Amino acid sequence: MQVTTKAIVLTSLKYGDTSLIVKAFTASDGLKGYLLKGVLASKKGKLKSAYFQPLTQLEIVANHKNKGTLESIREAKVSYHNQTLHSNIAKNAMTLFLAEMLSNSIHEEEPNQGLFKFLEASLQWLDTHNEISNFHIYLLLRLTRYLGFYPDTKDIEASSFDLMEGEFTDTPSLNPILVDDNLDYFKTFLGTNFDGINSIKMNKKNRQELLQSLVLYYELHLQGFRKPRSLAVLNEVFS
Repeated sequence: MQVTTKAIVLTSLKYGDTSLIVKAFTASDGLKGYLLKGVLASKKGKLKSAYFQPLTQLEIVANHKNKGTLESIREAKVSYHNQTLHSNIAKNAMTLFLAEMLSNSIHEEEPNQGLFKFLEASLQWLDTHNEISNFHIYLLLRLTRYLGFYPDTKDIEASSFDLMEGEFTDTPSLNPILVDDNLDYFKTFLGTNFDGINSIKMNKKNRQELLQSLVLYYELHLQGFRKPRSLAVLNEVFS
């Protein structure tokens, strides 16, 4: 079946000498894998390897057989032209980290228009703003709403947040928890929007600790989730 859809590139891996295997989140069918034969050797084809950098937003014409095998892309064009995402060092590190997080988190091969539009708008915000040091924390927190484990905020005044249970609590347990400064920042992020994230002033240590806790939160709630290798690079860039 031929499909024309918007797609966000998550990963692309070299396959053989001239081909790429691309994982993309599509508006029409959710997560899809594609084999792009010969794309690295072709100078004149309709597909350019530069289109398949992490988090590039495309419009593609693809053949979807929906048999659990790799699909093929006939045509691709950039649907949103990034200005800074891959050229700015800090944004590029964040892009690689978020692409890895999304690739490890999104597994559904079915459309999710709400999630697609959220990612599309979020990535365009990242591309067009300069103060971005809190962006990834806010995006990961908002993303949990679409993945099914958004924090339960009914007891938000409690003294800790239980990462295993996904709720605020005053009851001691052996589960990993957020307390003190990290808890306060966590609550602040829950109560803000994209344009408010710049006003959250954190030092390097707090930001790294809260990010580590969020990655752990994903690990606890998503089966088969792998901790992203790019986290160390991100921490290095933002130190």
